[in-house]
Amino acid sequence: MAKGKTQGTHHVVPSNGGGWDVRRGGAERASGHFDTKRDAVDRGREISRNAGTEFKIHNQDGRIAQSDSHGNDPRKIKG
Repeated sequence: MAKGKTQGTHHVVPSNGGGWDVRRGGAERASGHFDTKRDAVDRGREISRNAGTEFKIHNQDGRIAQSDSHGNDPRKIKG
């Protein structure tokens, strides 16, 4: 896992062997491997909600395309 991915996050990332992985930040192994990004996002979102973590969805090039907060929002915005 690349530096900067913290344990309070879950990520959907492209797998080296093809397909998509769901990984917890800082983990060596994937929590799950999926053939389609849609399936990985659905399962990753479910895992992230249950764990109350940030959820980051990456594009094929590795850049973060979308980010969701599930119970532990680091932003301090009132409203």
